[in-house]
Amino acid sequence: MIRDTWLFFGYEMRALMRNPVWPLLGLMQPVLYLLLFAPLFAGQAFNGDMGKALDVFAPGMLVMTALFSSFTAGYGTIMELKSGVLERLAVSPASRPSILLGRMLRDTVMLLVQSAVFLVLGFVLGMRIGVVALLLMLLLMVATGLMAAGAAYGLALATKDENAMGSIMQFVMLPLMLLSGALLPMAYGPAWLEKVAWFTPFYHPTEAGRALFAGDFGDFNVLLGFVIMLGLAALTISWSVRGLRRLAG
Repeated sequence: MIRDTWLFFGYEMRALMRNPVWPLLGLMQPVLYLLLFAPLFAGQAFNGDMGKALDVFAPGMLVMTALFSSFTAGYGTIMELKSGVLERLAVSPASRPSILLGRMLRDTVMLLVQSAVFLVLGFVLGMRIGVVALLLMLLLMVATGLMAAGAAYGLALATKDENAMGSIMQFVMLPLMLLSGALLPMAYGPAWLEKVAWFTPFYHPTEAGRALFAGDFGDFNVLLGFVIMLGLAALTISWSVRGLRRLAG
């Protein structure tokens, strides 16, 4: 399976290099928030101190990057379903999990490149984070990205339709993103809203990221964020692999 995964990863990376539009589009939204919304946030809550504001704002944008960058991968899968490419791969002698794992490795590389661009821009604007905290934040993003990619591929294989997938994602993602606290910490709102947010999945990596940026490695949110994202990643990847196996009959 390792050999097949590596082969599919190489194939997907070559295809990505021929059409690098999706990585750029996935990075555009967080960068625009960083450039246009973060200064407003700094002026409102931190007396214009961009460095302190980015310690709170940047983790949410990194989580948003991991989610939106990985979720868009499902649309390409639907195109391959309609063209018959994925069905031919699914019935080939190759390991079926490798077909999806190769794509997820590509998504992870793309996410790390996007994160590097975002972080460089953040450092220029005054963001500061320690090396250990930065590495842990990137690992948390990888776990979040794998969870989102698994959900995207599973949903694509279940719906087999771009419109249906887009409608479901819009219906589910908007409230979850608002409750994640990516734009504004939920602690700024009423207590009941923060309690509701605690039971949503994206709230936890956002809070874990903020604890890491603050250098508070012992914060329980850090452990909780990793546990929840890794657990959900295992579930969504299993779901997408089962969907591919059903496709192959």
